[in-house]
Amino acid sequence: MTRIAFVNGAYRRHGEASVHIEDRGYQFGDGVYEVCEIRDGALIDETPHLARLERSLAALRIAAPMSLNALKLVMREIVRRNRVRDGLVYVQVSRGVAPRDHGFPAAARPSLVVSAKPLDRRKGEANAAVGVRVVALPDERWRRPEIKSLQLLPNVLAKQSAREKGAYEAWLVDDQGRITEGSSTNAWIVDAAGKLATRQADRAVLSGVTRATLLALLAKEGVVFEERPFTLEETYAAREAFLTSAGNGVMPVVAVNDRVIGDGRPGALTLALREKFHRFAEMSPV
Repeated sequence: MTRIAFVNGAYRRHGEASVHIEDRGYQFGDGVYEVCEIRDGALIDETPHLARLERSLAALRIAAPMSLNALKLVMREIVRRNRVRDGLVYVQVSRGVAPRDHGFPAAARPSLVVSAKPLDRRKGEANAAVGVRVVALPDERWRRPEIKSLQLLPNVLAKQSAREKGAYEAWLVDDQGRITEGSSTNAWIVDAAGKLATRQADRAVLSGVTRATLLALLAKEGVVFEERPFTLEETYAAREAFLTSAGNGVMPVVAVNDRVIGDGRPGALTLALREKFHRFAEMSPV
C-alpha cells in the first residue's frame, strides 16, 4: 500500500512529499514535533500530546499552522489513509520558508507535516518479555530539552552510540552524575525499598506524555513514587528499572552498562504497570 503524508495543506504520496530547501526546519532545526501512539485504531493520550505541542510552539514563538480541531482531523485522515491500527502518527511544525538568516523572518507561514507508520506490537512484547539493555552517556544536549524541538543531534548521536554498543537505549547523565532521561525516553528505577523514582519535569528533561500518564496511574493505584534525580550508582543498586515513551509504553530495563539490574529479569511492578498502562490512558477513536 502506498503511504500518504500531509504537507502544507495537501495529501501526497510519501515518496513525493517534500518541503522547500529554505524551510527553517531543514536549515536550522527551527521547529517542533509530536509523536502519538496509535493502538487498536485509537490515538493514545492525544489531548496531552497536542497540549505539549502548543507549549513547544509558544516557547519558540511559532504560530500554530491550524486550529487544534483541524489538526485532529488531519491526524485522523492520515491514520485512515495509511490504514494504521498499531503505530505512530508524527506531527512536525517549522517556522516556515524564508531566505536563510538566523533571525526570525519578518513574514513566514509555518510549515506542517503529518505522517503515520505502522509498528509491529509483537516486537515490543518480545522486548518486554526479556527486558532491554541501556548504556549511560554524558548529557550533551542544549539547555532547553523540555521543548520538544527539532534540535536532536545529541540525541541522535547518543542513540547511535547505544546501538553500536548493542544496547536498546542511552540514558543521559548530567555533570553531577545524575540520570536525566534517555535519548528518546524517560528513565525510571524502583529502589531497594520498592519506591519508584523518575527525574522531576524541570528544564533538564522533556516532560514525557507517557511519563505523566503513568504518574497519574501510580497515584490512582496508591503506588509510592518520588520525582527526583537519581544517580548511576543508585541505578546499579535498583530492584527494577524501566523506560517510557509513546513508542515503548513501559519497557523493562534489565542491564545498564552491562551491570545487571535486580535479578536480570523484568520486574513484577514494571510488568504490572506495562499491562495496566493502556487501559488507563486516554484513547481517542480515529
